[in-house]
Amino acid sequence: MTVDVFSAHKSDREIQLEPKRAAVIVVDMINDFCVSGGRMVLPGYEALVPHQLSVIAAARSADVPVIWVRDSHRRHLRRDREMLKRTPHAEEGSWGTEVIKELGARDDEFVVLKARYSSFFQTDLDLILKDMMVDQVIVFGVVTNICVRSTVHDAFFLGYEIVVPRDCCAATGPREQESSLYDIATHFGIVSDAATVVAALSSGGVIENMEVAA
Repeated sequence: MTVDVFSAHKSDREIQLEPKRAAVIVVDMINDFCVSGGRMVLPGYEALVPHQLSVIAAARSADVPVIWVRDSHRRHLRRDREMLKRTPHAEEGSWGTEVIKELGARDDEFVVLKARYSSFFQTDLDLILKDMMVDQVIVFGVVTNICVRSTVHDAFFLGYEIVVPRDCCAATGPREQESSLYDIATHFGIVSDAATVVAALSSGGVIENMEVAA
């Protein structure tokens, strides 16, 4: 990995994924952000789905919990912080807040509703993970440079080991994708890909940082 002078002061390490310690966090793969007719669609979500499904299937096979994080905003608020910066979206109880059907979210899996970019901010996600004795999280979804990145930051601050499969995430543009993954790899966690994560979930294997452009 080519790094800048500041980020070069890092400690390269690997993560030994252990199914009993791990959980998958799927961030904002909802209709409003993915599907035509949604309020704030990021084009090209279809390319993510096969990679995401492979990780989800491996997690289920290994009894690793899958947690679906869905943006959801209450109606009739005087001021919603996100709406100060973004067009109205993901209205509570609407089609827009539902997980896209292609991913096959199950009724027996956890759902966390959030009203800010981070999946941890004033939700019970941290409590769920701690009650399951989880300290390793595999995080992916949309968008890399906003909600995925904010979730990764808070996971790091809360003491979790973090893996982000890069082909399971999409940002608002190529520059934002590479920049966010670079910062995650050098400061917050491990950037890998779906195939490596699937193999590690199946065998308890080691995951190292992949090459990320500076």
